[in-house]
Amino acid sequence: MHRHGYKGRKFGRERDQRNALMRGLACALITHQSIKTTTPKAKDLRPFVEKLITAAKKGDLASRRLVIARLADIKVGNLLVDQIAPQIKRDSGYLRITKLDENRVGDNAEMSRIEFVDEIKLDEASVVEETKPVAAKKPAPAKAKPKGDK
Repeated sequence: MHRHGYKGRKFGRERDQRNALMRGLACALITHQSIKTTTPKAKDLRPFVEKLITAAKKGDLASRRLVIARLADIKVGNLLVDQIAPQIKRDSGYLRITKLDENRVGDNAEMSRIEFVDEIKLDEASVVEETKPVAAKKPAPAKAKPKGDK
């Protein structure tokens, strides 16, 4: 079968799963300024995040809403618009992909590091903390009513 006319990578996932993957990688990249992932994922992540940075540099309300909608995380979207985007002085090429020498142990996948080209300094108070899922509390067992004298 030919590959003509089929653009983009699928990563063995359906469309909603690919979108969730890109959102998760983008949030991790914005939060940590540098992440290690497979080379094809890094290559697909770069245009996704660079378009968000370009929108965030405008700084208006519509751009903020667009960034938050694409990332699906309000804290990370606000961090990008309020702190990261104003520190970036270039017009394009915000991210760099560096291929790493080691491959992943399980499947020998080629690994890369994707990071911001410019130095980003964040306020300690505004750094998004990774939240752990809160375990649902189990209801306390109902106390058995004492059997009274009949």
